[in-house]
Parts: sequence; structure tokens; C-alpha cells
Amino acid sequence: MRDGFFTSVKRWIFWTFPRGSIQYDVMVALILAFIFLTPRSVFRDQPKPNQIVMLPGEGGGAVFWIEPALLAGVAEDSRAAQVTELVRKQAHGRRFAVSRVEPIFDSEQEIKGYMAFAKPGN
Repeated sequence: MRDGFFTSVKRWIFWTFPRGSIQYDVMVALILAFIFLTPRSVFRDQPKPNQIVMLPGEGGGAVFWIEPALLAGVAEDSRAAQVTELVRKQAHGRRFAVSRVEPIFDSEQEIKGYMAFAKPGN
């Protein structure tokens, strides 16, 4: 009986069942159930949002939403220069000159992000 159990387990592990058999169909059903019914959170496979998002602006300008982590540790007076570099990398060849960067706070006065106002430039 012990040999029969190990033989059965070995057949399931190495999938030695012929196509069209009940065992083969059960294995395929189990694999498909695992693929389609397992939530993403099990694998921590969540989509990563963009850290810089271009929003529509007025008069040919653009507004960029920037995640606070990108400007952590950057002094306020050098923020515009840092944002200009980040925006140029994100804009795929389009050039912008950042005129001002404003922090956005939540109700507890914690920074939730930055709004960078830019105009087309060199």
C-alpha cells in the first residue's frame, strides 16, 4: 500500500497521465483555477503608479504632479532645477522650463506631492 501511495504521488508530481484521461483533466483544471483565482496580493504584484504625471495646462503650459519621494531631501531653492531635470526625463523629448513648484499638503499638513508649473522652453 505504501508503494502504491508513493507511485501515485510520483505520477502527480511528474504528470505522467495520458492526455484525455480524468487525471490529466483534473490537473489542468487545478492549474487554471490557481492562475485565475489566486489574487494578486498573494504575490504582491501590484501595478506601480507613475511618480510624475503630466496634467493639462493653460496657454501651452503644463502642470506636473510629482510624488514627494522624488524631492525628499532637496532644498526649496534648488527644487525647481531638480524638477526640471525630472520633467525632461519624463517628457520624452519635449522641453519644459519649470517656473514654480508648489507643495500640496493634506489636512494634517503633511506633503502629499508637488505641483510643478512649466512652460515650453529650452
